[in-house]
Amino acid sequence: MTANEDQEMELEALRSIYEGDDCFRELSPISFQYRIGQSGDPKAFLIEISWPETYPQTAPVISMDAFFNNAISSAIKQSILDKLMEEVEVNLGTSMTYTIFEYAKDNKELFMENQPVNTVTALNNCISTGHSEAAPPTKKKEKKEQLSKTQKRKLADKTDHKGELPRGWNWVDVIKHLSNYLDFFISKFLTVDQSPLKILLQTLFLCRIIFSFVFFIHLINFFQSFC
Repeated sequence: MTANEDQEMELEALRSIYEGDDCFRELSPISFQYRIGQSGDPKAFLIEISWPETYPQTAPVISMDAFFNNAISSAIKQSILDKLMEEVEVNLGTSMTYTIFEYAKDNKELFMENQPVNTVTALNNCISTGHSEAAPPTKKKEKKEQLSKTQKRKLADKTDHKGELPRGWNWVDVIKHLSNYLDFFISKFLTVDQSPLKILLQTLFLCRIIFSFVFFIHLINFFQSFC
């Protein structure tokens, strides 16, 4: 699988994981921001991850240059970047964007323990592009149900840490494929100009396929219940 295919798989997973998450922002299909900490948190910070052409075989670019982080000292930002790059080295060659964001969330207090609270301003309560003008009001989007951390990890792990989805992971596609096959069979073989006996035999064969089809769906649901 090429790097571009790896990135497409990871992008799809990230969009599913962070759908409705106000902390996540997709700047482009290869660049993402995540706010570590809730709105109003005086020690919140924002990290940006960009994928070079050969990612994930090469390291992503991690930045804390966003205007959101202006009140954080340079030493603290560099310390955070150093720790994040250590995590990158451990995960090099795998789909790691979700892993890096979660690592930053889990270690937020440790990363910011030496940052004086009184130097963090209210500007850090929102993602900014570099100016303080109020943005025009927009229609509030309906907030969708948030995935738990375990659910997010399972979804991220579907890429098998190589951007590759295991065969049969999307059973909806399997059902569509089998349904198309049944439609083709009906239109091709069950025609009115055939003998009753031939139609009966073909109908029995079709029933057998449908039975196998239903059994296959239940089997998939059974195994997914253990995932």
